[in-house]
Amino acid sequence: MKIALMDSGIGLIAAAAAVRRLRPDAELVLSSDPDGMPWGPRSPQDVTARALAVAEAAAEHRPDALIVACNTASVHALPTLRARLEPGIPVIGTVPAIKPAAAGAGPVAIWATPATTGSPYQRGLIRDFADGVEVTEVPCPGLADAVQHADEDAIDRTIAAAAALTPTDVRAVVLGCTHYELVAERIRAAVQQPGMPPLALHGSAGAVAAQALRRIGAGLDAETGAQGALTVLLSGRPSGLPPAALAYAEGRLLQATVSHAQ
Repeated sequence: MKIALMDSGIGLIAAAAAVRRLRPDAELVLSSDPDGMPWGPRSPQDVTARALAVAEAAAEHRPDALIVACNTASVHALPTLRARLEPGIPVIGTVPAIKPAAAGAGPVAIWATPATTGSPYQRGLIRDFADGVEVTEVPCPGLADAVQHADEDAIDRTIAAAAALTPTDVRAVVLGCTHYELVAERIRAAVQQPGMPPLALHGSAGAVAAQALRRIGAGLDAETGAQGALTVLLSGRPSGLPPAALAYAEGRLLQATVSHAQ
């Protein structure tokens, strides 16, 4: 079994780690685009072109499924990716977890890239799944890029800027970019108000990993002793995990399982 994941950068390691936890024996192909990252400020046409190149690089490794572990690419490029690769390779997009966030009590904030914030796609999800719920869309310029480079100072600054745009009464934050899941607890600390109930954070990594396994009819077997191989493609070039990925627990998990397998 082989699962490919694609993203502009290292945000895909959140979903890759989720797949690894659910099926340690799955081979993983991680295809990203550091040469073109970040995708958030790019036009929809440019995002689609770059996403297609990254997806086709992954498809050359003949995966059983491809996870589009990028909200921006899912917003703008998913129909094109499916038209090019399906039915041979099932393509699973990443949808912001607005529905479960809206099911809880209290107002919701959606942190996302500028390209996703206010997009017809995101507005449609809010209309469909959060009707009657107070929702604030929070653009987070620079946060994905800061996470990509594990730039601690930039992460602190961009999280603080987004937190300043987030109403103090929100009870849930949707992490609308896969990069943000890598710094989820730092986001929680910035938004959590003293004396208030714990803030709920809603990411997509676990759900999209489980959906990919369902699409190919694979069961969950976290206890298997096998360890799947890891292939990393950086703008189509074979590589190892970028050093910045190892700044996060998810990257260290992937590195450790590969080392164990070897």
